[in-house]
Amino acid sequence: MKIGFFGFNNGPLADPDAMAAVLRALEACGFESAWTGEHVVLIDPQEPPSPVPPDFPMLDTVAALAFAAGVTSRIRLASGIILLAQRNPVVLAKELSGIDRLSRGRLIFGVGVGYVEREFETIGVPYAERGARVTEHIETIRTLWTEEQPRFDGRFTRIAGVQQKPMPVQQPHPPIVIGGMSDAAYRRAVRQGNGWYGFAQGVDAAAASVRGLERAARHEDRPASLGELEITVTPDRPVDRDLAKRYEDLGVSRLVLLPGRLTGEEGAGAVRFVEETAATLGL
Repeated sequence: MKIGFFGFNNGPLADPDAMAAVLRALEACGFESAWTGEHVVLIDPQEPPSPVPPDFPMLDTVAALAFAAGVTSRIRLASGIILLAQRNPVVLAKELSGIDRLSRGRLIFGVGVGYVEREFETIGVPYAERGARVTEHIETIRTLWTEEQPRFDGRFTRIAGVQQKPMPVQQPHPPIVIGGMSDAAYRRAVRQGNGWYGFAQGVDAAAASVRGLERAARHEDRPASLGELEITVTPDRPVDRDLAKRYEDLGVSRLVLLPGRLTGEEGAGAVRFVEETAATLGL
C-alpha cells in the first residue's frame, strides 16, 4: 500500500516554512506522495456545498507543486485535485510540464470536475459545461504532452501550427488520476485515467466506488496504453494497519491521509501527524 498526505498547501501549511517542514518530514518518514487541495475562490459567507470557511488559506496548486519540487528529491507530487474545467488547458499543460521537469519526473496529475456552482460563476465558466470541459481538457493536455506536432480540434480548444516544449519527463506522460464519486466520474476514469481518486471515503463507500468502477469498465472502452486502473482513496478517519489492510483487500493501491485539524505553530502538528503515522503503519 502506498501512503500519501493530503493538503500540504492548505491551512497552517500555506506558509513556506511550514510547508517545507512537512514535505521534508514526509520524505524522511517514507511517505510515497504529497497531494494539494484546490479551490481557487471560496464562498463568503460559507454556505453548502462549500467545504471550508472563506478565510481558509489555500495556496495555488501549481505554485505549491513548484515549491515542493524544490525542497524534495524523492516523494511524488500530486494535484489532488485540480478543478480542470476552471483552467485553460493549454496554459495548464505548460505549467505542469514544467513541474514534471523541475521535479525530475515526479508529478501525478489529479483532476476533477468541481461541485460549487458559485466558484464557476466567479471564474466565468458555465457550470453546466464542467463535465464536458474536463473530458476534453484531459485530451487537450495529453495531446500537448505526447505529440511532437500537436493538433487538436475540440469544442473548447483548437491547436494547430504551434509547439509547446519541453515535454514532461515521464513517458508517455505523467499519470492522470481522475477524482469523483459519480457514475460520470467512474466512466471518465475508465476511459481516460491511469487512476481514480475518492475523497473522504470509509471502507463501505470505497467498496461502493470500486463496484461503480467495475460497472463502468463493463461498458466503457479502456485504451490499453493506460494500463491497469490504480485506485487511490482518502479515508474518512485515522488509519491503522488493520484499516489499511481492509482498503487493500478492496483493491485500493494508495491511501492519501488527511491530518484533520492541525495544531501547533507553523504546522508543527502536521509534522507530528506524519511521524506518528509512519510509526503506526511501519513505513
